[in-house]
Amino acid sequence: MRTLVLATNNENKVAEIRSVLGGQFKIISLKEAGIFIDIPEPHDTLEDNAREKATTIHKLTGNDCFAEDTGLEVSALRGEPGVRSARYAGDQADFKQNIGKLLRNLDGQTERNASFRTIISLIIDGSEYQFEGICKGLITKELSGDHGFGYDPVFIPEGGNKTFAEMSMNEKNDFSHRRKAVDKLVDFLNSYNGETQN
Repeated sequence: MRTLVLATNNENKVAEIRSVLGGQFKIISLKEAGIFIDIPEPHDTLEDNAREKATTIHKLTGNDCFAEDTGLEVSALRGEPGVRSARYAGDQADFKQNIGKLLRNLDGQTERNASFRTIISLIIDGSEYQFEGICKGLITKELSGDHGFGYDPVFIPEGGNKTFAEMSMNEKNDFSHRRKAVDKLVDFLNSYNGETQN
């Protein structure tokens, strides 16, 4: 079984990604790897931030690893909060504050289309590969549900009838942007393993 270090301190993301992989790969979190650092996200794109995180951990450990960066992109706000999703209301803000700012900025807006977008950066055998997952949906006018994390309480995915925060993890995975990106990662790893064995 191939072991990959997942470059995140977010245990919710670790659990979600492990639920998608279903035991096909051994995923080591930063905490389990004994790495206790906050990796900077200084860039203007999800792609560059994912690359920054993966590269940082690869340099520290020398192991195959992957990182992801996810943003919520709201059409009426010209793509905000986007790459600033985790820090929308300020660098020390929590997600209740971020959601509060989002709903205030959308107050009175009838057009509430949005997309979650995930970029995964994989570094394996010294080379980098990227994978994208997108989930389209709508921003609600108030919070609903207590599962999930981040903006889940105000996002209803296209084709769904409740917020991510009202769904079980299995239900969320049917729609999830992160699931779509991880599926592409898994497909790549399966074919990559095949190539290395030939």
